[in-house]
Amino acid sequence: MSHVVITAVSKTFGDTRVLDEISLDVPDHSATAVVGSSGCGKTTLLRIVAGFESPDAGRVSIGSNTVVGEHISIPPQRRNVGYVAQDGALFPHLTVGQNIAYGLPRRSRQQVRTLLDTVALDPSYADRRPQQLSGGQQQRVALARALARKPSVMLLDEPFNALDAGLRAATRKAVADTLRAAGMTSILVTHDQEEALSFAEQVAVMRAGRFTQIGTPQQVYGEPRDLFTAGFLGECVLFDAVVTADTASCALGEVPVQHHAPTGPATLMLRPEQLVAHSVPDDEQATGRIRTAEFRGADVVLTIDMDGGATAVRVRRPSAAAPPPGQRVHLEVLGSAVAYPTSNSTHPTRWSPPPRG
Repeated sequence: MSHVVITAVSKTFGDTRVLDEISLDVPDHSATAVVGSSGCGKTTLLRIVAGFESPDAGRVSIGSNTVVGEHISIPPQRRNVGYVAQDGALFPHLTVGQNIAYGLPRRSRQQVRTLLDTVALDPSYADRRPQQLSGGQQQRVALARALARKPSVMLLDEPFNALDAGLRAATRKAVADTLRAAGMTSILVTHDQEEALSFAEQVAVMRAGRFTQIGTPQQVYGEPRDLFTAGFLGECVLFDAVVTADTASCALGEVPVQHHAPTGPATLMLRPEQLVAHSVPDDEQATGRIRTAEFRGADVVLTIDMDGGATAVRVRRPSAAAPPPGQRVHLEVLGSAVAYPTSNSTHPTRWSPPPRG
């Protein structure tokens, strides 16, 4: 069993409380992503699970064993966890094969070849030096080295951070596929929202040492608990609204809201992909006019000035179907919106994700 349970873990460095009674349940054979901006505490949490840091309070269990808790602290080498760092941390003076087998009982060349095949690298790479590999290949070697020890849990500390966008996506998929095929429990920490949502079955959003929400990728993105979580995980379009029963009245007209929406004045949140701009003649029921169209390849981002004085909104359309600037449009809402009581926050009409650090 490799079920990881983190219970009420706290950690302070000097006067800074980095983790504040954090709890997280990572089911056996599953992947969890902890996502947050730099300095929120996510790497410290991973290092505590690995045994590289000790918590001030709380408990961590792996399977049926408590690895850290009151009067208990199992050293890292006895926790049976693999750890893949941001830079791979390969030994430059050793070959790829020697890196994979480092610190293990004598392994045959065939075993190293099998591990290379597991991470989708040709066996011929065994004789190369790390500096002869691309960044993505080095990360796969680092994963193979971690897998060689047959750990029960794999910990990944922003392992794709230094890779360019295209290589990052391909390497991320290769690593995720490898871990799933091995049936391994894994925890990834990252500041990249897309990475977290695509990698794991469970996502935990962290802010200032606490989790704001834990759930499936679909839940945390589509049903964020608060405006911080909504904004951190993706672009939002917000409207002032009044909620009654299962609908809200706003600049878009009557919009369906999720069943748990509070009644009364509210901030209405929609994702840009929930808004579809349809061209209409001036004398029909338009909700605004396109001011600009920002070409982004496959998509165009439309800035639409809303009728009635509401602040402009931005929506996406496929490039081949995007109306031109100056066109009057009707905005159709797909699905339902999330409503937050107005009294809980002061907000701009359009909420953008915080900068990545």
